[in-house]
Amino acid sequence: MTERGEILFTPDPTKVSQSRLKEFAGVRGFEDLHSWSIANPEDFWARVWDFCGVVGERGERIIQRFEFPSDPSREFISTKFFSDAKLSIVENFLRHTGQGDAIVAIDESGSRVVRTWDELRLRVAQLAGALEDLGVVEGDRVVAWLPNGIEAIEIMLATASIGAVFSSCSPDFGAQGVLDRFSQITPKVLVATDSYIYGGKKFDCLDRLAVIQIGLPSLVKTLLVGSTTVCRDLIFTRYESFISSYNGEPIAPRRFGFDHPWYVLYSSGTTGVPKCIVHRTGGVLLQHLKEHQLHCDVRTGDRVLYFTTTGWMMWNWLVSVLATGATAVLYDGSPSFPTMTRLFDICETEKISLFGTSAKFIDSARKSDISPIDSHNLRTLRTICSTGSPLAPEGFGWVYEKVSKNVHLASISGGTDICACFVGGDPSSSVYAGEIQRACLGMATDVVSDNGFSLKMSFDVAGELVCQQPFPSVPLGFWGDGVEGFPNPMSPGEKFRAAYFERFPGMWSHGDFASWTSHGGMTIHGRSDTTLNPGGVRIGTAEIYRVVEQHPDVLESLVFGQDFDNDVRIILAIRLVAEAKISDDLISDLKFRIRKACTPRHVPAIVIAVDDLPRTRSNKLVELAVFDAVNGRPVRNVEAIANPEAITAIVDALKSV
Repeated sequence: MTERGEILFTPDPTKVSQSRLKEFAGVRGFEDLHSWSIANPEDFWARVWDFCGVVGERGERIIQRFEFPSDPSREFISTKFFSDAKLSIVENFLRHTGQGDAIVAIDESGSRVVRTWDELRLRVAQLAGALEDLGVVEGDRVVAWLPNGIEAIEIMLATASIGAVFSSCSPDFGAQGVLDRFSQITPKVLVATDSYIYGGKKFDCLDRLAVIQIGLPSLVKTLLVGSTTVCRDLIFTRYESFISSYNGEPIAPRRFGFDHPWYVLYSSGTTGVPKCIVHRTGGVLLQHLKEHQLHCDVRTGDRVLYFTTTGWMMWNWLVSVLATGATAVLYDGSPSFPTMTRLFDICETEKISLFGTSAKFIDSARKSDISPIDSHNLRTLRTICSTGSPLAPEGFGWVYEKVSKNVHLASISGGTDICACFVGGDPSSSVYAGEIQRACLGMATDVVSDNGFSLKMSFDVAGELVCQQPFPSVPLGFWGDGVEGFPNPMSPGEKFRAAYFERFPGMWSHGDFASWTSHGGMTIHGRSDTTLNPGGVRIGTAEIYRVVEQHPDVLESLVFGQDFDNDVRIILAIRLVAEAKISDDLISDLKFRIRKACTPRHVPAIVIAVDDLPRTRSNKLVELAVFDAVNGRPVRNVEAIANPEAITAIVDALKSV
């Protein structure tokens, strides 16, 4: 078994010397570079702008701070970056020209569609013109309920071209889940799909689309993507017809301020109606350029595949590779259909440079019998990114044993909240099992105690993940938080303050339970809002998952707390492999393994087996929703959960214990 902290990979010095990071850093090593970036944020972010080639007018002011002596949180939120800047997302994404691939879109059926740089530029200009003719203006909202295909990127870019604001959901969302999100921001245009394919099955979307249209009275136009010929009583315009309806001159992209809103993303919605997080144009672009080029060594001409849906922030992260001149390779469908090697097949045939996926996928692949290192030619693959949940040491070990011995495995962690990362990869340093390599450049990421004291030198002591200084992609705020419509960071809303600044005023508290390592990296132990607390001792769930999911009979597991006898007892729900059955011997074995690897306090009081575990539509397990249900509290926003019946099954199983 791969041990936490075991060194698995050391980069070749020649390759390090040729990396974008080394070109940026000069004589500085990473730790020195990070310290400089925090001590000199104006110099650092100005350097990122210039080095990464941002197209636009930078202006003279880099960081503008406002003093509120009695309100450090307001000082943090109100800080402005590049106050005088003017830029266009479209100019940055489509600066490259020619017949090379800008986007490649692949789906389960085997369909492969390509947009060249020149084709994409022309279609975006036409689509922007058609939107403008429709009456879409700066600040209007255009939303997409689409699979991970080319159309989603086209409509996003066309929307940004004229200063409107984009938002998206994946088509596996139910009608109420879509309305919980889109209805809050009153969109003018909806772009929807007639169907999508997943796991070898085609799913019709038209009945749900009818409900969504009724629930969005602000719509003036629905554009439909797909080949359906009979569309019932829906009122819509075909997407391709809408583009071709524009007969004017191609619309040139306009430049807007650094803080002009670009995206609205959504919280998971497992604790209530999803929060609408309004992201600023320049801040997200600058973060993505930095993360792609410096932390992941993405270069012009690379080909990047990240397995995601349009409902996860990694879609936004993926499509931003266009700004570096890399090709965005999209895949829509199941990552394991028709076989577990599907994504590695694409890595081979498309000559992928960076492959991104979730820790959950890596764990599932590890438990299968695939060995891409033997079955696939992955010589072009330089970087693998993992995110979504903590990657266990065994997942790290599997990548280097079964995928590639020469790849840079960059476990990264951030969130929808910032549409960026707090911690991530370092192409110049060794990879240690179970550890994220570094705090991201320009991010004053830290772990603090309950009293707010830094644990930087207290290795392996868990605390709250925070960011001590403002950063460019701090959201503008939540839509409708204290004011109607767009938020104003000069007067931050109470919900926004409570979400990130209530615990530690003056620093961003992200809600992750984490610890520093002696290698200068970080371990994420799970969400702090689901941290177990038996006997008053805080326990991260990731520690238990790591042990349980090494058992050959266990496919996956979910750990949560149940109020019991004036304390909290730990419950472990497991999903077993097909041939396995729950038994006293299996339960005893699991408890023994947990006690041996962790502590007696980690040992669950009850172990139950279920057919499935509840998860969000982006495949994240929902500990908090189960915690609410088993403790008699209402589960909020069930629409955000892909399989809510799995929660009921867990509650019923506990009743019979």
